[in-house]
Order: sequence, then structure tokens, then C-alpha cells
Amino acid sequence: MSERPLAPYDPNPILALLYRRFFEHVQVDPAWAARVREAESRGTVVYVMRNLSFVDFLALDYLTKREHLPQIRFANDTGLFLLEPMGRGWLNAISRSIRPWDDAAELRRALEGGASAALFLKRPPTLLGGSRGLIEGDAFLRTVLDVQRAHPERPILLCPQVFIWSRNPDEAKHSALDMLFGPREWPGKVRTITQFLLNYRHVTLRAGEPLDVRAFLEADGEDAGDDARIRRMTYGLLRRLERERKSVTGPTKKPADRVREEVVRSPKLQRIIGDLSGPGEDERRIITQRALDMVTELESTLDMNAMAVMDRAFDATVARMYAGFEVDEPGLERLRELSKSGTLILLPSHKSHVDYIVLSRIFLRAKMPVPLVAAGDNLNFFPLGPVFRRSGAFFIRRKFQGDRLYAAVVDAYMRRLMKDGYPIEFFLEGGRSRTGKLLSPKLGLLSMVVDAALGTPTKRIHFCPISIGYERMVEEDAYVHEISGGEKSKEDVRGLLRTASVLTRQYGRVSVQFGEPLTLDDVACEVGAPPSSEGTPLSPSKRRAIISRLGHRVMNEINRVTAVTPGALVATALLTHERRGIGHGELLRSCNTLAALLRREGARFSPSLGDGPRLHEGAIRGACELFFRAGHLKVHREGVPLGTRDRRARPGEGVLYTVSESARLSLDQAKNTVVHFFVSRAMVATALLSGTPGPSVRTLQERVQVLSKLFKYEFIFRADAPFDRIFAETLRTQVDDGELYATPDDLDSPVEIRDRERIVTYALVVKNFVEGYRVLGRALSVLLKGPLAIKDLTKKALAVGERMHLDREIERREAVVSPILENAIPAFVDQGFLQRRDGKIALAESFATADAVRAVEAKVASFVVRSD
Repeated sequence: MSERPLAPYDPNPILALLYRRFFEHVQVDPAWAARVREAESRGTVVYVMRNLSFVDFLALDYLTKREHLPQIRFANDTGLFLLEPMGRGWLNAISRSIRPWDDAAELRRALEGGASAALFLKRPPTLLGGSRGLIEGDAFLRTVLDVQRAHPERPILLCPQVFIWSRNPDEAKHSALDMLFGPREWPGKVRTITQFLLNYRHVTLRAGEPLDVRAFLEADGEDAGDDARIRRMTYGLLRRLERERKSVTGPTKKPADRVREEVVRSPKLQRIIGDLSGPGEDERRIITQRALDMVTELESTLDMNAMAVMDRAFDATVARMYAGFEVDEPGLERLRELSKSGTLILLPSHKSHVDYIVLSRIFLRAKMPVPLVAAGDNLNFFPLGPVFRRSGAFFIRRKFQGDRLYAAVVDAYMRRLMKDGYPIEFFLEGGRSRTGKLLSPKLGLLSMVVDAALGTPTKRIHFCPISIGYERMVEEDAYVHEISGGEKSKEDVRGLLRTASVLTRQYGRVSVQFGEPLTLDDVACEVGAPPSSEGTPLSPSKRRAIISRLGHRVMNEINRVTAVTPGALVATALLTHERRGIGHGELLRSCNTLAALLRREGARFSPSLGDGPRLHEGAIRGACELFFRAGHLKVHREGVPLGTRDRRARPGEGVLYTVSESARLSLDQAKNTVVHFFVSRAMVATALLSGTPGPSVRTLQERVQVLSKLFKYEFIFRADAPFDRIFAETLRTQVDDGELYATPDDLDSPVEIRDRERIVTYALVVKNFVEGYRVLGRALSVLLKGPLAIKDLTKKALAVGERMHLDREIERREAVVSPILENAIPAFVDQGFLQRRDGKIALAESFATADAVRAVEAKVASFVVRSD
């Protein structure tokens, strides 16, 4: 046996130049290097790769040297002796033909000396290169076992390594080229080199969880033979390698016609087809064809090449509108790990059409599978429809209640995507929020996903709450128009051309934050249902309870992780300031006060605001500049008469800011992104300031409960505890924070205000909502003439509210908006003031008089906090 030194591979000078030319571009994930270093600290590192590839070896060898990781002293079957420096390599090549080296013995020498090695488990299958063997790596794994037994004091760590040279997923249907050169997932030499040359700037390297050989032997016992151990080790390593590769490329891509057939063959859909068609074969064929047409109409045709083009187009257009994208990287990494063991259901907030692109772009750049996105069919118009479809969108009708076949097709399609392992993204709110505040969850699609998850208890499904926040929204002007009573514009080419001008404007920062993922078992435990993993059938009531609790838990988690941006702070400070103007210094102090309150609530903050107790003044100035350029903020310099056109006026020290009445609606969108953090304390503050001074804890609790019931459709309250407990916790927190004097456990003890400034601030944050509900109370008088549709009642209430604002009966212009009025209507139904009659809204019999209507308004008005 040759006793040549076990040295790292030393490329010849020409190859060394190519090394640096190509492999320097490989972007290494810090987690990869950290995982290898952690393995090195525990024992001897053996890099394990799936199929033999000298390109993978060269890349790994270069990166381990560059990152100062354990260097490779042995690699099996690479044939790299031909590429060593001239003389030694060719001499070895000649000697090899005369007396073959014992590779297994070379591996043993390396491991016994504590050196690292690289093992390839398989050879790629090609017509030119032969089929893939089943035991190609067995001799080397047997050697690993023998060395570990001989040297138990030092563990051997088998570290799976996988290079992904192409983002395209595997194909279920192989072509003639695949037969010749190997499929994408098992490439032969020619395909390996081609993929490398095309993608060397975008290669991804992933490390799987190391396999500790010593621990493996200890757990396996002495009864099993080495052949069985090697089979289990090989299977375990290949499974870890495949899991890492799939975490980048995603599920295997099937031909479109096969997907449609699998969807239509769904047992549940087949039962619906049978019910609708009856016993006749012709009728069944017709209904089946309709189902196939529906699948074609909604299906996604994700194309990674199209995604790459879309990403470049996004950078050249949409990305330029924003000052930056702030992404919760630890949260994203948590999703990456979860995607290796289950299916991700991504549930982001929905405030803008940009939402459809943001997550796909983040996942694409993070080298994660791009999600398939449920989009409304209103976006399926030329030319964007085909583009969105190839970028992962599948289009669902906005309404399909009563259409059993279409509902069953959507259900079967969602089940197929989940079974295949695709990450799915849809918006739990249903439509975009026009106010910046989360909408109540719509449970239709969620119900389908939960049913599918319950039907496959062995498959792990992770429900992932995600907050996507904007300092300003692209649709800001359109939203103001709509909430003021205007008609919604239809999405089409003309609308696309009209909105092209937004590309020249600035909209601040985009913040993407990931909440704690949930599973059905988590939620089932909360509602007293058996874990879904047990496969126990659920009663309809338990199923509904799980879906409802899951929906509200997701929305609460989105609220919890929403990041506070400079724009949200500035907008809240401006809208809660009760005088006509505010100086820059006072605005900055107000923002710091608000930030302190938000920190007490555990809110996350935009990195631009800093992580210290004081905000970065530059971030606040930048937000003022953003609103100034948008026309929402007027800037007045000292010494310049009001009303004078001052081109030199800019946000900063020594200026005064004013907000016009029309601009308040735009700023309210920014304020509402953080309003939920204040709601619990704001209910207490509003009840306290609007009532008799010094109420008892019991009286205050009763008033807060009235407000909570009134605003049940306006705000997303906690769903994890009863009202009494939530009230007691909130009151105790406010006492501990020095805002109130009270003894929460003594219901008859008085409640006194200790920090009036904070209490007033809380109340002012929600004042527009209280005034909005009062507007609806006044508008109920129009129902004395007869019932009205919700849309007509809302229009009448908007007109009433505008008059009340002009007469200064209400102070907040942002109180007179359709979303607040529309939320107030079902709340008034629950209160017994209104009733639904033949699809319209009518006064309840007990309130069908002018005096009763005035009493309703007076009840709501009793909670309005008056300005000093």
C-alpha cells in the first residue's frame, strides 16, 4: 500500500486560477460554516455528498480552505490525481494502473490520523456512465464504523453537504437528455459542468444535521450486523441530503396534465361530481370536464426562470419606491428549518397588492422554495395575470358560495398542493385592509387547509403568521377615495397605466416580521380537542372551534410581531396632538414618549429607530420628510408668515408642522398599523376619562366591558383568556407602570389617574373610532323611514358624519370613513339596536322611534373623551 503523505488537494497552477475565478462567487451561509465548526469541536469531520461530482469536490475543497474549516485529506473516486501539479499526478496515474490504491485503506489512514475526508455515496445514472449502484459507498462506511470502534474516544461526525447548482425543481417526467446526461437531481459529468458554468454565481451550499457515528453505534446495540447498519446510515444520510436540497428547490414538479388528473381524481371531488351528475355517464363526463376546466382556470404555473426575470424587474421598478426592506432574518431561518420537516402555510397581513410579490422575493433571495399564492381572480387580467401565474399565483374567484363544484375543485387543488409539499400563501383577511389595521379573519380557505391537514395526520403542517408593514402604501390615494365613499376602481390595464406614476414616488420602508408558527395540535389543546396527530375524528363543533381559534391566534400573532416604523410613530404623534401645530422638538419628544409606551407592550422596532432608549432623530426626520413630500405634512419656518409659499421649508429643527384635514386620512393609515398595541390600555383610559372621576374598579370594569363589546368587530382582542382576567391584567400593568392608582383585586376600591399625559394619549389614539360609532348612532334616524342595504346606510352615515364634523360635533376627520361605519353596523346588531331583515338593515322594534335613536347616540357619545 502506498504511504504517500495525506495532504490536502493541491491543484496545479492553471487549475488554481480557475479555482479563484469560479468558486470565489459562492455565497456561504454563515450557518453552514457554524454547523461544520460545531461538528469539528466534537470530533473528526467527514464531509458526505450524495453523488460523485469532481466539481462539488473542488468547490468544497476551496470553501473549506477559504473559511478555515477542516481540510479534506481524502476523497473517493474523484480521479483528481490527473489534475495535480505536473509530474506527481501523472506518475501516480501511471502507478495506479499498475497497482491500484486501496481507497478504503487510505480513508482509514486519514481518519486514524484525525484528518477530515470527503465521501461520495453514489454515482449518477446515465446511459453513457452506467446506472447508479446500490452499494457504492458501503466499503467506505464500513471503514468508518471500524475506525470508530477502534477509537471510541474521538467521535466521527458524518456531515451531509449538498451543492445546489440550479434553483429549478426536479422534474417528475424525465427527457431524453436526462437519460443521456442524468436528471437535474442526479447529474452526470456533462450536466454537472453545464450547470456549474451557467449557475456558478448563484450556487447554494447547505449542510445537513451531522450523524454522530459513535452515538449511532451506541444506540444500535450489538445485535444488528454491519450490513444492516450501513443500509440505515446510507438511508439516513441520503434523507438528510435530500431534505437540505428540497429546502432550496422545493417539491418535484409534475406535468400540468398530471396535476389536473390528480386533482380531479380526489375522492371528495369525485363524490361531488357523482352527486351533481347522477348515474349517467355522459353527464359525469360533462361535469368532470367542467372540473378540469376549473383547475386550468385557477392553477399556478410556477417557473423559476420567470421568477428570476420578475426579481430583476422588481429591483428596477418597485424596489426603487422604498427606502429599504427590513426582514426578520431569525424568523426566516426558523421557517427554513420547519420547511424541512413539514409544509408551510404562510399567512401574511394584507395591506397592498405589493404583498403578492414581497414574500416571493424574500424566499427567492433566501434560497427557499417560492410559495404558491392564492390571489383573487380580479388580478387575472392581461398582461399581469400570466406573469403572476408563472410567478406562483393561482387565481380563486372572489365569491363562490353556493357553487359546490367550484368549492370542491378549490379544496382538491389545495389538498394536492399540501400533499406535494408546496409552501402555500394566502391572506386570512380576505381582501386588502384600507385602514392599515388588520381585518377580521375570513375562515373559508383556512377551513379547507385545516380539513386537509386533519385528513393527513402524519404530515406536519405549520401555520406561519407574517406581518408585512409599510410606512406608506402604494394604494394610499385610492384607499382614501374608497373610505370616503368613492367607488373602488376595477383592476385592469387602464388602472395599471394610471398607477404607473407611483413608481416615481417614495413610500418609506417595508418591514416583514415572522410570528411564532402554529400547529393544529397547539390549537386543539387550547380548545380541549384531541391532538390531530392521533387521527381521532372531531365533532363539527370542535372542528369549528379549532378553525376559529387558529384564525384569531394567527391575527393576534401578526399584531404582536408588527414592527413599529418611524412613519407609524410620526403619524400617531401628529394625530394625537390636539393643537393646530407642533414643533419639531415637541414632535420628537412625543415620538419618544410613544416609543416608551410601545416598548412596555413588547413591540418590535424598525432597526432605523435604533435599539437604545432614545430614538434616532434622523429616522424621525426622515419620516417627516416622507410625509412632507407626499403632501401630508406642511412645514412652516419661524419668522415666515403662515400662508407664504416657502420653497426653503424642510423638516428639521426650528420648524412647525401642521396637518390638513384631508391629510389626516392618509396619516391614519400609518397610525393604524400600531393602534392594536394601545387598545387594551385605551379601553381603560377611554372609560376612565369619559366617566365620573374616581370610579370603583367594578364600575370601571363594567364600562370597559361595554366598550369591548361595542368594538368587537373593530379590534382584534385577545382570545386566550376571559374578559375579567384580561381587564385585571391590564389594570395591574397600568398600576405597576405608574399610570394609575388602584387595587385591582378590590372591586370596590377607587381608580385614580396618576400619569394623566399617558392616559390621555391612550384615549386619543382610539378617539376617532368612538366618534365614528357616534356618527352611526346619529345616522340611525334615516332608518325610521324604512330598512336600507348596508351600502346605502353607510353612504347616508358618511353624509351625516361630514355635517357633524363641519358643525364641530365631532373633532376627528378620520372618524368619518366607511370601514368604521361598516364595523359599527354588526356591533349595533349585537347590541340589539338594529336587526337584519331580508338582506337589509332595519331598526329593532324597541328602537324604532326618534327618542330611542337619540338614546343610542347618547350612549355612544357618553364615551367620547372631550379635548381640554
